[in-house]
Amino acid sequence: MKILVTVKQVPDTSGKVAVNPDGTLDRASMQTIINPDDLNAVEAALTLKDQLGCPVIAVSMGPPPAAGMLLELKAMGVDKAVLVSAREFGGSDTFATSQILAAAIKNLGVDKDDIIFCGRQAIDGDTAQVGPQIAEKLEIPQVSYVADIKKNGDTITVKMNEHVDYNGKTYPIAALPENLMDIIQAGGLVKAMRKRNGLD
Repeated sequence: MKILVTVKQVPDTSGKVAVNPDGTLDRASMQTIINPDDLNAVEAALTLKDQLGCPVIAVSMGPPPAAGMLLELKAMGVDKAVLVSAREFGGSDTFATSQILAAAIKNLGVDKDDIIFCGRQAIDGDTAQVGPQIAEKLEIPQVSYVADIKKNGDTITVKMNEHVDYNGKTYPIAALPENLMDIIQAGGLVKAMRKRNGLD
């Protein structure tokens, strides 16, 4: 069993935001960060890794400088990081992005007991489409609005945040938990990572 988690490097919109004359973000002149929702997915994957002892692999599509983000993820506890990069990928929409990420994941191999985590959405696009599209292209079940996840034998039990109620539902192990915002309470991500790295 292994856990794959998709991550994206995005412009840091809390700092200086630069816009090109055509109205698009001038990414070259902006600082970058790991997409916050993807960090939630990474933390959920690392929490499951702590319980099960399985490796976590981060997969990202982006320009060569995104390799620095992947090194940061390895320092957080990710076992392996894969960057898929080509000039032709620049400006990809969600369909193309999900196709490329699905192909990269397929190349790594998806076994019947593997789990793929995706963040809810990227702050530079806010579409929330890539995770479900990856699941569609890999022909695996997809679960959204995940609040908690546990492995029980050959199944995973997922609690979904359905606005107010939490319902426990069981899915085949090759499900794709997406939208993991609710799994980490405010401040929990930094606290958990500091504890994991022996800083607290």
